[in-house]
Amino acid sequence: MTLRVLTGITTTGTLHLGNYVGAVRRAIEASREPGAESFFFMADYHALIKCDEPDRIERSRLQIAATWLAAGLDTQRVVFYRQSDIPEIPELTWLLTCVTSKGQMNRAHAYKASVDANLAAGEDPDAGITMGLYSYPILMAADILMFNAHRVPVGKDQAQHIEMARDVAQRFNHTFTQGRDLFVLPEASIDQEMELLPGLDGRKMSKSYDNVIPLFEGGAKALREAISKIVTDSRLPGEPKETEGSHLVQIYDAFATPAQRLAFREALRAGLSWGEAKDQLFAVIDAEIGPMRAQYDELMAHPERIEAILMEGAAKARALAAPLLQQAREAVGLRRFQPLAAPVAAAAKVKSALPTFKQYRESDGLFYFKLLAADGALLLQSQGLAQGKDAGQWVSRLKREGTAALADAPVTREGDVSVLDEALAALVAAELEAAARKG
Repeated sequence: MTLRVLTGITTTGTLHLGNYVGAVRRAIEASREPGAESFFFMADYHALIKCDEPDRIERSRLQIAATWLAAGLDTQRVVFYRQSDIPEIPELTWLLTCVTSKGQMNRAHAYKASVDANLAAGEDPDAGITMGLYSYPILMAADILMFNAHRVPVGKDQAQHIEMARDVAQRFNHTFTQGRDLFVLPEASIDQEMELLPGLDGRKMSKSYDNVIPLFEGGAKALREAISKIVTDSRLPGEPKETEGSHLVQIYDAFATPAQRLAFREALRAGLSWGEAKDQLFAVIDAEIGPMRAQYDELMAHPERIEAILMEGAAKARALAAPLLQQAREAVGLRRFQPLAAPVAAAAKVKSALPTFKQYRESDGLFYFKLLAADGALLLQSQGLAQGKDAGQWVSRLKREGTAALADAPVTREGDVSVLDEALAALVAAELEAAARKG
């Protein structure tokens, strides 16, 4: 089976050096893997959640498309498209919305962060929060499931959304496809070695911090000027420099070979001035992106070329999306009219499917567990726990003791209490049966 990899970037601004290192470059490298089928899209529906400036969105879509193409994206090997050119995606979003629990959306990081900010400001918890922001993870799930992507490269802050997409896919499959899985359960791919590029002040490179290094905009002059503003310590030329934890060194590492990294560190420890270090940093970055910048400028001068490429990509994407959406429509009962079959009594199940516990770690570093009903509905959600073994011990106790353990358990109930009680009773019975078989 061919491995499918899917990557998207929200079109609300111009890409900077951190975007290039953290997303664009690694995604293009992944697209060159033999046996991989890659999908790249501009998430312009997602952009509407964050931005109500039409001109900014239009400009961003063009700039991001030109950036990807200039960075070496081979559109003969990959499917490259705008999200808004695929009408099947919003329709699938609605089908998935209808099987997604509100409780699950309540725990989405972006929504919770907005609520926390409102409460801290003394505002109504939902002040200024749109349904676009609230339902964002479902649209992201549709982006992924529309093409049955196996792997989705994301930062740690997006890992929760991939887990949600898996839950939604599992629920849809269980509810509607009668044992034949329509949707693949995607996996997050997180680059632990080089995930976030630091900005000029050492914090994560972000426009919200005003600490970015431009990628192509402003040319070599703007790149050099930004690098000159990187914050360093006050050690003078000739004094040994501390390389461990230096964000200037981290940025250098993102573009240098192993030999260059070693030589750069040795030079700094030998007294290389920060000014000379910044000159070397500019040289190593410009050696990689300078040729791309020329291609970017050429594409920006001819947007009709980009439009033609994207229309071709949309046609390829829709050729895959339309048949899958039709299967999803038929699965939920949105079918062409035909004589109705006589109702047939459902065959008794040989063995009822059991509820399941899932354990996982979130981007906050804490460990969680949740209990899912046999149909994928969420029944219990734990609080964050410091150790993975704590989560495992609670899961074991709930399986053994059932509802008797709930009083002390660090969990929140979801859905119908009677369904939860039945699920825990079924797990206790299964534990007892397994113990009896061993005895």
